[in-house]
Amino acid sequence: MTASPLRREASIEHLDPLQWRDKKRYLWLLGLIAPTAIFVGIGVITFSNWLGSRFDTPVTHLIANLSPVWWWIGPLLVYLLLPTLDVFFGPDGSNPPDELIEQLENDKYYRYCTYAYVPFQIASLFTAGYLWSAGNLSWMGIDGGLSLVSKIGLAVSIGAMGGIGINTAHELGHKKDSLERWLSKITLAQTLYGHFYIEHNRGHHVRVATPEDPASSRFGETFWRFLPRSVWGSLRSSIELERTRLKRAGKSFWHPSNDVLNAWAFSIVLWAALLALFGIGILPFLLIQAVYGFSLLETVNYLEHYGLQRQKTASGRYERCTPQHSWNSDHICTNIFLYHLQRHSDHHANPTRRYQVLRSFDEAPNLPSGYASMITLAYFPPVWRKVMDHRVLDHYDGDITKVNIAPHKRAKILAEYGAAT
Repeated sequence: MTASPLRREASIEHLDPLQWRDKKRYLWLLGLIAPTAIFVGIGVITFSNWLGSRFDTPVTHLIANLSPVWWWIGPLLVYLLLPTLDVFFGPDGSNPPDELIEQLENDKYYRYCTYAYVPFQIASLFTAGYLWSAGNLSWMGIDGGLSLVSKIGLAVSIGAMGGIGINTAHELGHKKDSLERWLSKITLAQTLYGHFYIEHNRGHHVRVATPEDPASSRFGETFWRFLPRSVWGSLRSSIELERTRLKRAGKSFWHPSNDVLNAWAFSIVLWAALLALFGIGILPFLLIQAVYGFSLLETVNYLEHYGLQRQKTASGRYERCTPQHSWNSDHICTNIFLYHLQRHSDHHANPTRRYQVLRSFDEAPNLPSGYASMITLAYFPPVWRKVMDHRVLDHYDGDITKVNIAPHKRAKILAEYGAAT
């Protein structure tokens, strides 16, 4: 196989590990943009309103009138800023030398970058609770409280933070350190998705790229059909996995060591504290942010394994998961924002490997753009299929029988490509 430019660059660095430096070392702090974005929005809105009241000009009034747009800072980041930056800055193209992987793994700076996400996330959530319930925001230059549209925008922005937080929980939850595992559950509490801690590690990683995995999307399956299948399938799977584990240990399903229940307990405590402090009136907005947050995570699930399938061996078991069973993207901006989640093939091969040492593989199928761009495409099934279906077929050299096809479309798709049912 001829090495791609990305792989050649990584190989050159591999020859001289003593000269290699992680150029992204301090860029990882940009991952904290998501949990602090709401504070930026508050600052911009307050300053804009001050300008409008201090200077009586058409420009300053326009700035003040447009300031509520900043309550939607979350989707602006996800759907506009990140895709634009991915196009502008392009691919990453740098793999750490094998000789330095252990050293990088043991560098605690990288894990502190993920730890820092958690307190900012909680602070942002409680700030949102205050803003949803406040009847007087004159200190921000707002008459009375927020409008309904602004409250919804704030909920979606907090949901975006929660969805990205699930990715932070994903990074922490794979580790053996007990602190990181507990931080993972705390991070999942906002979106009521504590069961992800069990299902992802012990369910998805075992069944990935097979028809049995609810979190692996199928060829011809729209995101809107995948979403409920993955949400409910993952929930059922997590409960069964814990029920089986506890039964083998001779414990009741209701035992405190049930990792699904104790993860949900974090949500109960967090939501109860928010409702106690700010009132039942914020409940609709808490629900909006939770649903949007875990839906954002499921959108990423949708694009990570679309149509890819591990083949069965002569023994009837699925082949080992390889880099060819995950869609990768090596665009640097989303890489930094999502802690190398886009280097998904290496993650499945080495689930406990820390984000800073994940590598990009030539043999892995690649998405045409970063995850942030592909999320938007996933919402529009005709566009998604036009962009992705031929890539799935190209990956399998045109052999549709090797593809993970949606059962409800299997006969139609096989007939379309001239394969026997």
